[in-house]
Amino acid sequence: MDMVFLSRLQFASTTIFHYFFVPISIGLVLLIAIMESYYVKTGNEQYKKMAKFWGKLFLINFVIGVVTGILQEFQFGMNWSNYSRFVGDVFGAPLAIEALLAFFMESTFIGLWIFGWDRLSKKVHLACIWLTALGTTLSAFFILVANSFMQRPVGFEINNGRAEMTDFFALITNGQVLVEFPHTLFAAYATGAFLVAGISAYKLLRKQDIDFFKKSFQVAITVALTSTFLTLVAGHAQAQFLVETQPMKMAASEGLWDESEDPAPWTVFANIDVENKENSAEIKIPYLLSILSYNTLDGSLKGMNQIQAEYVQKYGEGNYIPPVKTTFWSFRIMVAAGVGMILLGIYGVYLAWKKKLVSKPNKWFYRFMVGGISLPFIANTSGWIMTEIGRQPWTVFGLMTTEDSISPSVSAGQVLFSIISFCTIYAILGVIMVYLYVKVIKKGPYMMEEEEEAKIDTDPFSKEGFHA
Repeated sequence: MDMVFLSRLQFASTTIFHYFFVPISIGLVLLIAIMESYYVKTGNEQYKKMAKFWGKLFLINFVIGVVTGILQEFQFGMNWSNYSRFVGDVFGAPLAIEALLAFFMESTFIGLWIFGWDRLSKKVHLACIWLTALGTTLSAFFILVANSFMQRPVGFEINNGRAEMTDFFALITNGQVLVEFPHTLFAAYATGAFLVAGISAYKLLRKQDIDFFKKSFQVAITVALTSTFLTLVAGHAQAQFLVETQPMKMAASEGLWDESEDPAPWTVFANIDVENKENSAEIKIPYLLSILSYNTLDGSLKGMNQIQAEYVQKYGEGNYIPPVKTTFWSFRIMVAAGVGMILLGIYGVYLAWKKKLVSKPNKWFYRFMVGGISLPFIANTSGWIMTEIGRQPWTVFGLMTTEDSISPSVSAGQVLFSIISFCTIYAILGVIMVYLYVKVIKKGPYMMEEEEEAKIDTDPFSKEGFHA
């Protein structure tokens, strides 16, 4: 019944659940925009059907994602009032822009896209979905601006015990957001692409609507491989940035208690003993950590013991070492999921390029692709766990600890009750989403199109219904 633990547990559970939906929205809307662009360019009705079909899944995800996001934001005032009071003058600007500009833009143009198929010209309608994609991108950017301040505070001064923004430009050009944003964005593109590719593979495995899902798979697997590779490149840049700005997080993610060897090997596996601050049964790849950290074959990293001593001198007495096992293994789970995504992407692009998606049996590959839908979610979740857990004990690095951020007037029992309530609501929302997804996927694009045409014929407000 520890208040800090319960507050962290609540924020972690709601954030992880909410973040299942965010990358799907960002990734799906890009694919839909690409498909509709092909339709406008070629006039091929198949691409129009693809945009409409995958658009159904995007809309389901968008609606549920909005609900989960609202619950998450309320926690800043409920469980983290000290944190909100301290950082509100800095957080307010990017979060307000996200809501008033990015989310408003996203919601407006998705509405025009939904109802504008037969009312807008092709190019104007296409512009609506691209502007929706831009809105989702801007939304992600300003949320990450706020998060990046927690990782690396810039553009502020402390007045009367509160952080006040002094330089908005410094906030949006924070080095942390410049490496965190592309890594997160490309990972979101990969999430949406693997979802479409996995569903298409399922349909190809069952030999349903082959031509439709073959084209969908070709578009999705190309985006999946490209975005996964770019995620890897951006993640490499982010890791190098963290070596300089958050060395404790990097040391914990590598299980380094003392200064590493020079050149530094990368530890694939280790049995970490937190009490004695030592590792055993280590499996290492020579030189790799030096390459990842500095792009050279030499160079060492500081260990947690050394950094702890430096932080005690700088910030005062306290334990500044984060949960090492969680940070260490979440990083490796993320890497393993990313490697699986690259392998599936390479083979999928090969089959599409050689035009062998349906000309030869690919049952095992299609089964792996269906399972591969989970890989981006595993990578996203474990990556964010490493990012946030590795920053502990800080909420705002170097300025405010997590223990000092909680609400003083909220009891542990109230937080526990809200955790149970929120998890129940999220479980219901999860069941609803899965049910709606399965319903749309089972119907397929052509049955859905027939139902839509039947509705138009009986709709007195449509042109076709009026003439009928």
